Amino acid sequence: MTEDRLRVNEIFFSIQGESTWAGRPCAFVRLTGCDLRCVWCDTEYAFHEGRTMTVEEAAARLFGYGCDLVEVTGGEPLLQPGVHRLIARLLDAGMTVLVETSGASDVSRLDPRAVKVMDLKCPGSGESARNRWSNLEHLTPRDEVKFVLADRADYEWARDVIRHHALAARVNAILLSCAFGRLAPAALAAWILEDRLPVRMQLQMHKHIWAPDSRGV
Repeated sequence: MTEDRLRVNEIFFSIQGESTWAGRPCAFVRLTGCDLRCVWCDTEYAFHEGRTMTVEEAAARLFGYGCDLVEVTGGEPLLQPGVHRLIARLLDAGMTVLVETSGASDVSRLDPRAVKVMDLKCPGSGESARNRWSNLEHLTPRDEVKFVLADRADYEWARDVIRHHALAARVNAILLSCAFGRLAPAALAAWILEDRLPVRMQLQMHKHIWAPDSRGV
């Protein structure tokens, strides 16, 4: 894709299901393509499905929802050069832009006005070796870091990363999430309380409102 075109999987309007923005109406653009293959991935349909749109076409669709909160997600949105032009277009229009990205993609080029929601990959994902640790240097107090946990080993790994890198002092929020259907929320809650971990536990709200495999929500 060129810088004025995007491969778009879907654009939709829904309730934000994750992050500190959970519960808010939000417009979403999901871009096609991902260079990771997490074993618990719930958006495999975004690996290849999609259609080509110009940045202006995508922006116009998002503006049409009349919502000032937008999430740019994937797949992995930072694989497409045109994403930066789209993000700038939305920000220039006064929108709050959340960028959901993995810890494997370089975030240094992101517009500083955007909110990074960076998903560091735990060992249970099968992709933890791909984390780009230099990304932590580009996090700001407006950003959020997410860990998706499949088991106790993932929790302990995330706990050690949080402490070693002093993440609580770097970002607005640290999000701990259960890999859906793989880790019981009550277990995660107990571990967080036991360790007095300075995090925000989150459930994927949209999977409790609608069927877990629903698209466009």
